[in-house]
Amino acid sequence: MLRHLSKEEVTKAVEFKRPPRIPLVRAKWFDETSRAQYGAKLDEIDEQYPTDAIDPERFLVVDFDKMGLSWELPKNGAIDNMPIVDDWAKLDEFIAKMPDPLKDTRIDALIPQFKQAHRDNRYITHTQWSLFFERPWQIRGMQNLLMDYYINPKEIHKLHEALCDLYLRYIDVVAAKLKPDGYWASDDLGDQQSLMISPEIFREFIKPYYRKIGEKIHQYGMHWWQHTCGNNIEVLEDLIDVGIDMLHPIQKGAMDREKTAEIGRGRIGFSVGMDVVQVLRRGSVEDVKKEVRAMIDLFDTPDGGMAISAGNSISAGVPLANIRAFLDESLDYGRQHRAGFLSRKR
Repeated sequence: MLRHLSKEEVTKAVEFKRPPRIPLVRAKWFDETSRAQYGAKLDEIDEQYPTDAIDPERFLVVDFDKMGLSWELPKNGAIDNMPIVDDWAKLDEFIAKMPDPLKDTRIDALIPQFKQAHRDNRYITHTQWSLFFERPWQIRGMQNLLMDYYINPKEIHKLHEALCDLYLRYIDVVAAKLKPDGYWASDDLGDQQSLMISPEIFREFIKPYYRKIGEKIHQYGMHWWQHTCGNNIEVLEDLIDVGIDMLHPIQKGAMDREKTAEIGRGRIGFSVGMDVVQVLRRGSVEDVKKEVRAMIDLFDTPDGGMAISAGNSISAGVPLANIRAFLDESLDYGRQHRAGFLSRKR
């Protein structure tokens, strides 16, 4: 197996400091269905290919079922239509019963893994799913939330302020106890065509809180890795402005990748996601290799600023030969590409 990159080498990629190769970050993002299908064969792949950024465990910051709310929570229905706070009169209780990061024993349970990774000089990320779009639509329901921006703006800001305070306190605790190198968060802002909200709504209701998150992450010297599926190019300048270091996945078929690279080159890093729906699942081995080369040609710069990832989780039905082709070409062509840059004088 090619050795994994050190903490310093991954940092060079994120900070545009001429890394030796392109890091693989969440490239082996296998879900339970692919592991059920392939079993030990995926374990072999895990062992044969490097994992350049360790992500020991992911958990929900807010587990609605464990908040002890005085009303019954919905259990059946569409995921975007089971509001936890279906009446704004319940908001105060919801905020009062949000968890206390200082009492979250799940963080303490991660300390041994992080300490060992630090001893091994590994780059480590800590993951917090959902920020100020995904979690609010879970709390309010998607339809309610999209109307709230117009008819209940004060309540939305009150909710976002409470969530922001919670997230900032979690970052404090995680930084003190785990000392990760990167903080990975998420908000799927777009669909296949455009943002799900207008850029103006994003800038009024979400961007100010993103800025606070970025400032807190950078206060501790960590990098901000942000996952956002769909087409979010309309707010790419805003995502750069709030301090995101690495943006994932730059979704093929939704984002204009050429325009994205043009806007962001040298200003924001890209953890570019391999298309797991069309190319990896339905393409040939050569199709996969060709796509990897195109990604690297477009996003790798002389100074770096690129990681290679799976665009989302790799599920059952993706051929093993394609998974291997994706990882092999990411390493082989990625090394060639970096070597070409590094051989030139600056």
